[in-house]
Amino acid sequence: MAVASSPIRRDELRAFLRSRRARLSPMDVGLPGDGGRRRTPGLRREELAALAGVGVSWYTWLEQGRDINPSSEVLDALARALRLDAAERRTLFALARTELPLADDVAGDPERPDGEIGQLIALVDSLHPSPAYLLGPMTRILAWNRAASVVLGSPDHLPRDRRYLLWWLTVDPGEGELTIQREATARNTVARFRAEYARHAGEPGYENFLAQLREHSERFRDWWEEHEVIEAQRGTKVLEHPQLGTLRLHHAQTVPTGQPELRMAVYAPADEATRAALATL
Repeated sequence: MAVASSPIRRDELRAFLRSRRARLSPMDVGLPGDGGRRRTPGLRREELAALAGVGVSWYTWLEQGRDINPSSEVLDALARALRLDAAERRTLFALARTELPLADDVAGDPERPDGEIGQLIALVDSLHPSPAYLLGPMTRILAWNRAASVVLGSPDHLPRDRRYLLWWLTVDPGEGELTIQREATARNTVARFRAEYARHAGEPGYENFLAQLREHSERFRDWWEEHEVIEAQRGTKVLEHPQLGTLRLHHAQTVPTGQPELRMAVYAPADEATRAALATL
């Protein structure tokens, strides 16, 4: 059931809808082109409304951030009309609806690990010599094993209240700058955080973190305004490490059972040469 949303969430929904509409051309959705005579890029509101089967006035109100509650059926229709992928569709639903607030202690305290969080931190450490780390809400770094420090760089230069992967990548790289395709990694982390933020827009902790990132990082501001969203990724990366040589690493992020706000990332050797190099750590 749709419920009332906060002004911040409505503003985010408005900006998200506009950005997704702007990236589509008439030809992308089977409409005739107009020879480039449009003053602004993308579909017009009336074109999108027609594709989604909703009224133009109603869609205009939604995109203006008015306090209206679209049904699941309407959101699905908009997602199809906007050609949203799975992550973008979930972001649309999260922004249009109020989610449960984040539990204050969901990530525990990495300085005093106990219970499930402590077990996960111990698991990350035990994965050596495969690089691995554990992130909490807002990309808070809860665990970063020794192999990750050698292969990916160390976050040890960050003060305790700034130990967030997103802060490290966009604001304060320090001497331990991440070396695996740093800009691509940073952009993807921003896009993953935007998907997470959609579930928590308006919550003080998230708003404060977002404001600080915007204040201290110009490229974060630029990437944030792109409204890109992705979820956990997997694949293979090639790293030219100054001491270990060429490393081919399979990587994946997983969500620990019962901890939906946590992300565990693991890098495993993709060939024997990489396995042998990691074994020297």
